[in-house]
Amino acid sequence: MSESESGVELLLMGCALFAVAVVLGLVAVIVGVLMIVPLSAASTPVVAPPTPPPPRGALDALDHNAYTWTRFTSGFDNPVQIVSANDGSGRLFGVEQTGLIWIINADGTQRDEPFLDVSLLLSADVMRGSYTERGLLGLAFHPDYARNGTFFIHHTDIDGDTAIARYRVSDADPQRADPTSRTLILSVDQPFHDHNGGQIAFGHDGYLYIGLGDGGSADDPDNNAQNLTSLLGKILRIDVDANTYAIPRDNPFVGRADAAPEVWAYGLRNPYRFSFDRLTGDLYLGDVGQWSMEEINYQRAGVGGANYGWRDYEGSLLRSTPAPNWTPTLPIAEYAHSEGCAVTGGIAYRGAAHPDLYGVYFYGDYCNGRIWIARQNDAGAWESRLWTLTERQITAFGEDEAGELYLADYKGDLLRLDAR
Repeated sequence: MSESESGVELLLMGCALFAVAVVLGLVAVIVGVLMIVPLSAASTPVVAPPTPPPPRGALDALDHNAYTWTRFTSGFDNPVQIVSANDGSGRLFGVEQTGLIWIINADGTQRDEPFLDVSLLLSADVMRGSYTERGLLGLAFHPDYARNGTFFIHHTDIDGDTAIARYRVSDADPQRADPTSRTLILSVDQPFHDHNGGQIAFGHDGYLYIGLGDGGSADDPDNNAQNLTSLLGKILRIDVDANTYAIPRDNPFVGRADAAPEVWAYGLRNPYRFSFDRLTGDLYLGDVGQWSMEEINYQRAGVGGANYGWRDYEGSLLRSTPAPNWTPTLPIAEYAHSEGCAVTGGIAYRGAAHPDLYGVYFYGDYCNGRIWIARQNDAGAWESRLWTLTERQITAFGEDEAGELYLADYKGDLLRLDAR
């Protein structure tokens, strides 16, 4: 082979090696790209995004025709409350104004004997069948009831004064309370027969909150609601994990000589029913008006010291001349007496059966059975609208362990909110 031929051959071999290198490089690039670029849309599973919940303010989208109030159980004598012990039993407890507390099983059946009977501790007018604001008005189970068996009642006594008493469940029978375990922890003189409040409930902080009216009669003649030294016309907050009770150190008026340390909020006429949002711990408070307005008040969890305005204000309506030199905490919802006569504070729904209603606050009227709903919209403003007419005498709303919603009809029925 000549030098020229060997040179040509070397040149051809170099070109071939270069071509192979180029091809291998292209393959490497392609493989790398395939490792980086995702699969085509045709080969990628398509997952639909979750349906967003309706905007918080879209109350008009909630059609009451999709729901119904179903009779859950009946046969009660003036029922005024429905309460869960939240002890894992699934039971509800029906409270009768005439002094009896009944266990209601999860299927709506009732036990033959009452859980507790305090009828002999009540004044005679409660038993006469005519209208009265006295009697057994409230029941609250200790947050640790499943372990300690302790619960509390709010009632007026034989003299018509307010009594808050502690009881324990019977050691021998979990379906009966032990009447001998009664301990009176708070008594408040009532100057008149009406405006006794009635609600007691535990907040998320573990303290017991007590609703007391202004003492009665028209126009709060003693101005108890604005007098911080009086327990009347107030929401009280006490620590019941003591022999009687203790004062929480962060109560808003602790250390003031001109205020009772039990006071959590004031300026109330008759806070008959209030509740705590089971999710947030926020307080929803119904205050029964006088001649003009019914109101729902609201406070975020842990915020005390609010003055709701009575007797200078009835809802947002100024009653005093001249106006006081302070500004009340105004209601989030109110209605005039052209729409009802006595508000029954309700419950913020947190159940699972009706997801469209999650977070909606329900409240009603004792006189005509109207039910309203309220909620904060996305801008933070409160909105409320009439939801349905029931023609019931609504004395209370309640919730079971799962957060499902109930109401008490003073005529004897307990009803549950169901889908149609």
